[in-house]
Amino acid sequence: MIDGGRPLQGVVTISGAKNSAIALIPAAILAESEVILDNLPILSDVAVYSEILEELGASVSWSGSQMRIDPSRILSIPMPNGPVKKLRASYYMMGALLGRFKEATIGLPGGCNFEPRPIDQHIKGFEALGATVTNEHGSIHLYAKELRGAKIYLDVSSVGATINIMLAASRAKGSTIIENAAKEPEIIDVATLLNSMGAVIKGAGTETIRIEGVTEMHGCRHSIIPDRIQAGTYMIAAAATRGDVVIDNVIPKHLEALTAKLLEMGVGIEELDESIRVIGKARYGHVDVKALIYPGFPTDLQSPMTSLLTQAEGVSVLSDFVYSSRFKHVPELVRMGAKIRVEGRSAIIEGNKLNAAKVKATDLRAGAALVIAGLTVEDGITEVTGVEYIDRGYDNLVINLRQLGAEVWRENE
Repeated sequence: MIDGGRPLQGVVTISGAKNSAIALIPAAILAESEVILDNLPILSDVAVYSEILEELGASVSWSGSQMRIDPSRILSIPMPNGPVKKLRASYYMMGALLGRFKEATIGLPGGCNFEPRPIDQHIKGFEALGATVTNEHGSIHLYAKELRGAKIYLDVSSVGATINIMLAASRAKGSTIIENAAKEPEIIDVATLLNSMGAVIKGAGTETIRIEGVTEMHGCRHSIIPDRIQAGTYMIAAAATRGDVVIDNVIPKHLEALTAKLLEMGVGIEELDESIRVIGKARYGHVDVKALIYPGFPTDLQSPMTSLLTQAEGVSVLSDFVYSSRFKHVPELVRMGAKIRVEGRSAIIEGNKLNAAKVKATDLRAGAALVIAGLTVEDGITEVTGVEYIDRGYDNLVINLRQLGAEVWRENE
């Protein structure tokens, strides 16, 4: 429930990156001793992963933003159903279990349902490393007598496939080269952990990653990078409410594409080493935004940005060249009075004031967009349902917004 119309003011501290955490936790399986992850976001996806690891026989203790994982007694138990079905990123279990045990059975993943995201590039990579991959009764079965390094060219620059191949190749014999690899900061974060565990990975963050396989990996301690999407969401919320907010514990370089668009609109931005101050203005100009693979404007911020562009003067065009149909938030914003029409990969947005309404989140980032929209409404209470999606990517959202002066609260239906 959101009683909007209040400018956000104050300081918000960003937690660890969700998109790193969901890859780093399964990566711990590759070690033979305890892995400690610091700066962990407290999210429902992380809780599901804890269940999955315990089901496999790992010892997991989770306190605040730290998780300790002892995978020394882990077994490659088939997991066709159960917790894996709740989690899109459960596919990382494939690469991790294949790397350590040369076999895995994983139920096809769930998660946000905004567009089919095939795992064909993951499978292509596993097969190139020598694995046999079959799909039986909705589960993926992977088996290899041994994994051997290979040269793998990804047809699309997929974050998931890049990480999954890195996980398996870390324990393969010989050298693996991934061409057209994804370059996101989360790739570098996973490579940093794997190298600390004894892997030999070079080139993470570039389009060519080289991996020398090792026979054994050990535990280590690793601090997760800040969540650039969470940070970007608060930056957008601060601008949309015409507030004044310092977003702390961020890496400004990871947010350059968003910062550039906010400056172009007329938002005030001040950058420090590990924080960004966003100063809202009374009037914003329209801009055109194209969501692209990193280092372009993030597709995960496309939905929140739509809400901000309703507050700009004139007509803005927002196009998504990563996911063509990621516009399920648009009909909900239209219910709030937004003037938006979708044409193919683009949303055409005419700035105007929004009204309170009852709306439903259909995925994680759509939920964030609706919360931001509600914060801008000057009269009436906006009700957002489907908040279980929001809980998958934003820890302490209500607490953080309240500390910034928003009137936001949860009610059980």
